[in-house]
Amino acid sequence: MTSPERTERLALPGVLTAAEAAATAAGIAATQRPDGAIPWFRGHHLDPWDHVEAAMALDSAGEHERAAAAYEWLARHQNADGSWYAAYADGDADQTIDLGKESNFCAYPAVGVLHHYLATGDELFRRRMWPVVSAAVEFVLALQQDGGQLGWRRDPDGTAVPEALLTGSSSIYQALRCALALAELEGAPQPDWELAAGRLGHAVRRHPERFLDKSRYSMDWYYPILGGALCGAEARARLERDWDAFVVPELGVRCVLNRPWVTGGESAELAIALWAAGLPERATDILRWIGHLRAEDGLYWTGYVYADDAVWPTELTSWTAGSVLLAVAALTGDEPTRAVFGGARLPRGLEPDCCRD
Repeated sequence: MTSPERTERLALPGVLTAAEAAATAAGIAATQRPDGAIPWFRGHHLDPWDHVEAAMALDSAGEHERAAAAYEWLARHQNADGSWYAAYADGDADQTIDLGKESNFCAYPAVGVLHHYLATGDELFRRRMWPVVSAAVEFVLALQQDGGQLGWRRDPDGTAVPEALLTGSSSIYQALRCALALAELEGAPQPDWELAAGRLGHAVRRHPERFLDKSRYSMDWYYPILGGALCGAEARARLERDWDAFVVPELGVRCVLNRPWVTGGESAELAIALWAAGLPERATDILRWIGHLRAEDGLYWTGYVYADDAVWPTELTSWTAGSVLLAVAALTGDEPTRAVFGGARLPRGLEPDCCRD
């Protein structure tokens, strides 16, 4: 089990003790395969986005070698065009189960690579991963539409799907800023990436009509804030607008507006968005509420159907536990986590005016 001493800084009164944080990190570590891959749970599939989220949580808990192994897995399995497939069977590249290539999945490693570098200062790792991040960004930006939004997928036959998702594009906005920070560290300016990020951020902030209507999902509500495209008073107004629709007091956050189902992942991500918007007390409340999803081994159930008083689905996912640790890390002052989610040490000039000093 991960030592409580390594997770002392993740102790958050009313949410997690250091020992509980250590148990959660150990649960994620136990899910990780010897080759570095982190599936949802043993025997289930891996997707690149959730793999990175779990790796970031390991870094927040001081498990830097395990996190590095997760990123090395990505480097070994990157496709020649800079992408990754959408799903691998329990992390095995020889058993790919979705040959599609999703834009936000392929962008997100930039966030994790920067997070790991800020946590460790490992220059060899940063230099080794720079070509991986660069190739991935080029793949992603080839899917950008005229309005700035990102087509969400390239199908297995190579066809680019033009429709864009607000959640995915918001996540890509965060990833592009992290990639630009890595470019600065590499001494490799990327003006085309800057222009693309600016166009994308504007689309997320001002043009909801350019995205598929997924407004019944809570992720479309908070992801523009989580990804950094909205902040300050505008972010707080957006959160207030749909708070009563998506938040179930003492239980957590609905995944879907018309379903009596709260989920740990969405709840923890909302907590990060609340912290980023300057509402840490509300963020702490959300994390406290989802304590009912915590299992004895320190992992978290994916969700709870409160109309039936039933855990559903009956799975303990690495990414749900990862999102909780990252939310706690942001609230307790972990600098790398705050950097990638709060904008510190990311390139200036791309954020909305309300976020600038």
